[in-house]
Amino acid sequence: MNNKEFLEKIKNNEISINEGLDYLKEFNYKDLDFAKLDFQRKERRGFGETIFCEGKEDFALAEIYKSFSERKESVIGTRATPSQYERVLELVPEAKYDPTGRIISLVYEQSPKIGNIAICTGGTADLKVAEEARITAEFFGANVSKFYDVGVSGLHRLTSKIDEISKANVIIAIAGMEGALPTVIGGLVNKPIIAVPTSIGYGANFKGLSALLTMLNTCAEGVNVVNIDNGYSASYNACQINKLIEEK
Repeated sequence: MNNKEFLEKIKNNEISINEGLDYLKEFNYKDLDFAKLDFQRKERRGFGETIFCEGKEDFALAEIYKSFSERKESVIGTRATPSQYERVLELVPEAKYDPTGRIISLVYEQSPKIGNIAICTGGTADLKVAEEARITAEFFGANVSKFYDVGVSGLHRLTSKIDEISKANVIIAIAGMEGALPTVIGGLVNKPIIAVPTSIGYGANFKGLSALLTMLNTCAEGVNVVNIDNGYSASYNACQINKLIEEK
């Protein structure tokens, strides 16, 4: 909740004075010792904090979600495991989990959807990264159009959808193997493209390094590249661009 919403709730007696004082004690961030939760990120950045779940102890992650739940703050956590979700669910029953995108979502108020982001994948094996990007984009208030399995090995699949893809404000192109998809799309559209290399591929793919290098060395203009398998960052960047376009 932003500052205006907080004051409106106090004014309308939706939050008591004592509850308001408790809220203000953790106005900037909450110190859990093992984590310091940034409650003001949305005010500074336009989008709220996201939890990176991978590597966190289950008990710590559960306590983090509990803290957001107590403030009725919406949040998502990426790279979450089913066991982590089960632990979170014990403390926060309203939390939801998407096993493909590996995201734990806690949503109290969803922003109206604006604009459009197209998410394209080279193959079905890129689905985990694509769904991470999709859930993130929708959480941050963007409409999403999916174009999965339109890789360059069957170019007709891509060209048959290119007119629809080009209607989006931003395009996220996700591919493993040699990573050629963003370059091909870049030669056909006039929209910004965010390329995501994935770790999908045989040995010389080097767990995504070959796709990463292909994307970094693209000859197509307007292609920006994020880290290997990083659907979240691609989506965050796309949401920023999408928001700026819609606000203009």
